[in-house]
Amino acid sequence: MQLIHRPLLLLKSRLSDKNFLIASSILVGLTSGLLAVVLKYAVHLMGRLPSIAKGSDEFAIVAVFPFVGIILAIYFTRRYLKGYLNKGSAAIVYAILKKSSLIRFTECYGHLATSALTVGLGGSLGLESPMVSTGSAIGSNYARTYQLSYKERTVLLGCGAAAGIAAAFNSPVAGVLFVIEVLLTDISASSFIPLIISAACGALVSKIILSEGITLAFTLQQPFNYYNVPFYVLLGIVCGLVSIVYRRIFHGIEVQFETINNRWLKAIIGGLILFMLIMIFPPLFGEGYEGVKLLELRNPERMLHGSLLAGFIKSEPAILTFVGLLVIFKAVAAAVTLSSGGNGGSFAPSLVIGSYLGFLFSRIANLTKLTTLPVSNFTIVAMAGILSGIFYAPLTAIFLIAEITGGYGLIIPLMIVSSLSLVTVHLFEPLSMEGKKLSTLLKLTVETKDKLLLSRIDLHELVETTFAPVDVNASLKDLVSQIASSSRNMFPVIDDDHKLVGLIYLDQIRRIMFDQSKYETTTVRQLMVKPPAIVELNDNIYEVLSRFESTGQWNLPVIDNGRYMGFLSKSTILSRYRKELMDVS
Repeated sequence: MQLIHRPLLLLKSRLSDKNFLIASSILVGLTSGLLAVVLKYAVHLMGRLPSIAKGSDEFAIVAVFPFVGIILAIYFTRRYLKGYLNKGSAAIVYAILKKSSLIRFTECYGHLATSALTVGLGGSLGLESPMVSTGSAIGSNYARTYQLSYKERTVLLGCGAAAGIAAAFNSPVAGVLFVIEVLLTDISASSFIPLIISAACGALVSKIILSEGITLAFTLQQPFNYYNVPFYVLLGIVCGLVSIVYRRIFHGIEVQFETINNRWLKAIIGGLILFMLIMIFPPLFGEGYEGVKLLELRNPERMLHGSLLAGFIKSEPAILTFVGLLVIFKAVAAAVTLSSGGNGGSFAPSLVIGSYLGFLFSRIANLTKLTTLPVSNFTIVAMAGILSGIFYAPLTAIFLIAEITGGYGLIIPLMIVSSLSLVTVHLFEPLSMEGKKLSTLLKLTVETKDKLLLSRIDLHELVETTFAPVDVNASLKDLVSQIASSSRNMFPVIDDDHKLVGLIYLDQIRRIMFDQSKYETTTVRQLMVKPPAIVELNDNIYEVLSRFESTGQWNLPVIDNGRYMGFLSKSTILSRYRKELMDVS
């Protein structure tokens, strides 16, 4: 590390900030891409053990592996990460907004290990989300090591994430677009170059090292026919509806597992559920990309190998029913794997579900004899529809599928299906799954740019403590003495426990404050009034601004569990908001 660290320090001293950021984006991109490749290879090698069992007649042995993977992932998290591991893009965006883009160093390797154990041994999740988290942590810690600014740290965090996605699919454009759509929604034009360079480096590492056998790639078999546009429109709407079902299933299962306090009990329950599901639906084992390729090659009957239902499914309608059930139970398996303690993401499940749905849609349409749809094309395009509907990232979905199919022959149907899927989901859910988690973390809705910018403001930093508090039992004479030494026209009234009980406004007592005959007979308790509104220290900023608007006040008292903390000024919030706006632009 010292051999690398010293030349970089020398380079930093010789280059301008802009040029050092470009150089850093190359290093972050190469490192993130290399680790993504390492993760892919680790899962590929780890998957050989279940593959050996698949060759035997005892498929039940294979179905046990996901439970083992979850147990090992939980153990690794507790033993080496002290039980701390943030999962998902919502945690990354939260770190950008609330933690100055600082991510723990343990997340540079924690996601690699836990996701390799989970997915490598058959957990029904994807590796792309851990790759994004790992790349983000690499970018953040690199920037912290070389004392870069918050803005530069945020850019390098995005560079690491872009390189991770680019390496996962050998798709640099999709990597950049994912960061722009999901992580850095307010990115400036000057940040595009580092992102593009980093994504290109990640894809280059993947291209050099990875073989096509362990990555997702397709060859476009049939050209686009514009006569099929009405069916693509219908497919887009169906993808949106299935995306809604996916998120409802995911949320419902997460809620159920949250009621279980013992993490080992969670793992046991999750392992048993996965065992039963995999025994019936073998394609639920692992990421599921093997099943996608079987559908793309129109060999769905091979998906039944090892299934308890294999002896009962002979006809094409039965096979289509099996594939239709996979659409639902892939969502169940993914949610169970994650909720019971495994690590992974929804990227791969969304692509897999999309392929099942596209195959099912086109085959059913062809069976009606009313039309003849290209099954491979619909299988591929539906993947973009589900990805767009779950992540609210239509551009990422469009260009990802365009890149992994080796061209842009399907760009028109990809645009139709992805956009209609997102529009359909938006009618029911204004926020994506990760957006909803972020909203919960911030205690603030984030569906608009203004609200996202407001979420970056920390109330703790804006509380003013220059308002002199007055004891509730004090006399008018004591109050006048306090007023004489203060430049404020408002005074908080507190009791013996330092709890806020009222306010004194200078304008309201001006007539009697010079009447010395009332100095001893009049008390603060008699003069105080109830605050028009109160701000809790942990309230979200958007609700606080709403209180300012509804009361017409410019200063409101802040309390924490009833105890007086200070005052919050509307002008201070607006000034900070303007600063955040300038920083972003």
